[in-house]
Amino acid sequence: MRYFISSLALIFMVGTSRAQLVVTSSSFKDGGMIPSKYSCEGTEVSPPLNISNIPSAAKSLALIVHDPDAPMKGGFTHWVVWNIDVKGYLKEGFKNANEGLNSAKQVGYKGMCPPSGTHHYHFKVYALDEMLELDQNNDKESLEKRMQGHILDEGELIGLYKKSQK
Repeated sequence: MRYFISSLALIFMVGTSRAQLVVTSSSFKDGGMIPSKYSCEGTEVSPPLNISNIPSAAKSLALIVHDPDAPMKGGFTHWVVWNIDVKGYLKEGFKNANEGLNSAKQVGYKGMCPPSGTHHYHFKVYALDEMLELDQNNDKESLEKRMQGHILDEGELIGLYKKSQK
């Protein structure tokens, strides 16, 4: 009887687990090097992203691109975006009326530019149960606070970047 209940519990847990958002890019693989095109050494446009396994209840997506390796307290945030369409595709150079402040206090995408070594860039996507009312003066922390209680799922793509030795 004990074996039967344990097996039933396992089947129930596996059967009800949700699929995590999958974040990919046609420009780099998870754990791979990000092309310089998307950095301060290139045209500094955002890379294309594809998000799949989006919950059917999602009303919008949000994205935070963050470098925890940056030599400043809390790391460096490169991009903050919300109210992204749930179709889940951001083309290269994506722009949106719902972009907030990066750590350089600029609205929009800021390309990778590590002062030394190889840094990890986390492209973290959130599926939300609502559209968010925020203005462009919001940053990573205020977006994270506003999303609390509205995150249906999340996923992440991590890319690496090191400046060339010029």
